[in-house]
Amino acid sequence: MSTRVMKNLNKKMLLNGKWTSKEEEMEIRNPQDNSIIGTVPLADERDAEIALEAAVEGAETARLMPVHQRISILQKASEEIESRVEEFAKVIAMEGIKTIRESRKEVERCAATLRISSEEARQIKGETIPFDQQPGSENKVGYYTREPIGIIVAITPFNDPLNLVAHKVGPAIAGGNAIILKPHNETPFSALMLAEVFVNAGLPENVLQVLTGRGRVIGKKLITDERVRMVSFTGGRETGESIIKMAGLKKVSMELGSNAPTIVMNDADIDLAVPSTVSGAFWAAGQNCLHVQRLFVHEEIYGTFVDRFITMAKEYKVGDKMGEDTDMGPLINEKAAKKVEAIVNEALAEGANLLMGGTRDGNFYAPTLIENVPYHSELNSEEVYGPVTIIESFAHFNDAVKRANDVDYGLQAAIFTSSLDTAFKGMSELRVGGVMINDSTDYRIDAMPFGGTKGSGLGREGVHFTIMDMTEPKVSCFTLK
Repeated sequence: MSTRVMKNLNKKMLLNGKWTSKEEEMEIRNPQDNSIIGTVPLADERDAEIALEAAVEGAETARLMPVHQRISILQKASEEIESRVEEFAKVIAMEGIKTIRESRKEVERCAATLRISSEEARQIKGETIPFDQQPGSENKVGYYTREPIGIIVAITPFNDPLNLVAHKVGPAIAGGNAIILKPHNETPFSALMLAEVFVNAGLPENVLQVLTGRGRVIGKKLITDERVRMVSFTGGRETGESIIKMAGLKKVSMELGSNAPTIVMNDADIDLAVPSTVSGAFWAAGQNCLHVQRLFVHEEIYGTFVDRFITMAKEYKVGDKMGEDTDMGPLINEKAAKKVEAIVNEALAEGANLLMGGTRDGNFYAPTLIENVPYHSELNSEEVYGPVTIIESFAHFNDAVKRANDVDYGLQAAIFTSSLDTAFKGMSELRVGGVMINDSTDYRIDAMPFGGTKGSGLGREGVHFTIMDMTEPKVSCFTLK
């Protein structure tokens, strides 16, 4: 599988207001063919301390930055991203797992996320408080405002290396905070390019810093430091739980993934349900917290649905990420691909039935559909993070809801139905952060509250809701004579 040649992407990290190189560097490889596409500095604990010291100044600068300046910077950043869609898309596709078409959509969403952040910056408001509701307080008046929390540490994943960075940086700036960003080891270039955009937009020094390197070296220092008032993490559950244990007395926001269920009723529009669930199953090679991992299809339409799903999925072209006709690229590395292979093989050994796919070629794993997966199988209970979907039939809606809920995740679920009663019943009973009606679980807009229950995390993303987390109320009360 060929890789298009691209200019070397060697980058410096943004530390203490300067673009900084290091003698020690980290090679970044294209997961498609393992070719080196560039290098980034390998930050150490001393760099983390420098960043924290600088962030103290940056937090004060950000706090005093007038709202109109925050709005202007975010608007300029959004506009520059919009003017460089193809450039950013090529970088996302080269360093990560998305095809060029998938990457373009991510860049467009990033521009929207920053634009929404600029709009929300003007909406950070307080309210008056009727203190005289309590006897003895008749001569008191006052209000509350929202103030920035200070220094935020953000840790981002590889699957959306630009837009998920924007989801942390945009609200942090809108709310008047300083932020230290640690992008994923495998996909740092998108984050560094976004930092360049903010510098171009006039963001003052040390409001944003980007440290590249290994989390096990710099992560603990950043997470545990008392000067940090919030840790925002998107990634795996095991790492998220470790961060919570280390963080101490500070705010923590966690988006930790899922194994999302989709229920297809016998009154569903199959012409809508099949393409929606195929796309949701195999977008970004299934490396997506909203990936359609578990499909529950009513027994009356099960055979028809399976046949049509397989027919459409077999048309997926897997290969060169830069190809305009490519539908699906590789997994992020060989370790990840082998893990998916092992999970599938384990399920098959336990009696599951392979309907399509189930093969690995290097870092590529074929679009896969499996039925009769045992209840106790890891494929049923954990997040596979690959292009693998399990499918089951059901007779009664209540049974499908029970099986959908019967895991320790709850990010999003979906229902395909023509019945409002069924839709509202599902929205009430599914224990998740969001229920999509007549679309797959793989649907999100950047303004909605996004997050889950149980093992899917803590808090909500979505620009407005992130800003609320990144600011806190402050009461002012006057006693009148």
